[in-house]
Amino acid sequence: MDELLQVTVNGIVLGSLLAIAAVGLTLVYGILRIVNFAHGDYLTFGGYMAFVANVTWGVHPVMAAAFAMVMTITLSVSLEFGLWRPLRQRGAGVTSLLLTSIGLALVLRHAIQWGFGSNVLRYRIDVFQSYAFGPIRMSLNSIVVIIVSTVLIIALGLFLSRSRRGKAMRAIADNPQLAAASGVNTDEMIVTTWVLAGGLAGLSGMLLAVLTSSLEINTGFVFLLPIFAAVILGGVGSPFGALAGGLAIGLITEVSTLAVPFQYKEAIAFTVMIAALLIRPQGLLGKARIL
Repeated sequence: MDELLQVTVNGIVLGSLLAIAAVGLTLVYGILRIVNFAHGDYLTFGGYMAFVANVTWGVHPVMAAAFAMVMTITLSVSLEFGLWRPLRQRGAGVTSLLLTSIGLALVLRHAIQWGFGSNVLRYRIDVFQSYAFGPIRMSLNSIVVIIVSTVLIIALGLFLSRSRRGKAMRAIADNPQLAAASGVNTDEMIVTTWVLAGGLAGLSGMLLAVLTSSLEINTGFVFLLPIFAAVILGGVGSPFGALAGGLAIGLITEVSTLAVPFQYKEAIAFTVMIAALLIRPQGLLGKARIL
């Protein structure tokens, strides 16, 4: 029982991080129909921006996280005006946008490598400090990740369900034409989407590096497949589904280690995802649609 409690907590930590990273990705697809394979490299970019603030400038980790979010938002919005919007205005289809995102991912990854090198980097954070809560033991890093992720998940839920912008974003994701006809400013909501996706990616990148105690050019890329799994399991285009899918993937991944060797945990998680989609192809909270 003690071991079950421990892996469950580990799964909640991983799932919380997956959830907040997946929301930005699913919103971008839901509103813009962009399968953004560069999203993982947005995370990496945010992680490196936090490293600059925390290690190079000696800034407190909280301020480093804020700097990472601001810089990743700047990158995200700049690419909307400099890349994605011109492509849409020229009639680029889903396939063209998909291939562009793959190319962008490679460009960003190599740009980061050119600027920072390929060495593994670490923040000025004590990675060895841990606390015991009865039979459960958690590192300070895990506690920080779960607290920040929980606050963000609650804030995202309230924003998307209660705020005017959140409702408008969900309306566009559900039916863009009807939302536009109802007076929703689609251009404004698109920029808001990139701000939200960039901010969440920047923070997720730092939290991921904090959780794994390392940062390198493939940090976000390695995490991208589980993020996509969370999006697909929750329902493509559904932000609440992404939150649920992220938590589910995280829990399945860690709890599976009770029955299978550690190195197979990702395979078990994806097997469960495939089985769930065979029963409910639209995902946990998604709506049936033709993509």
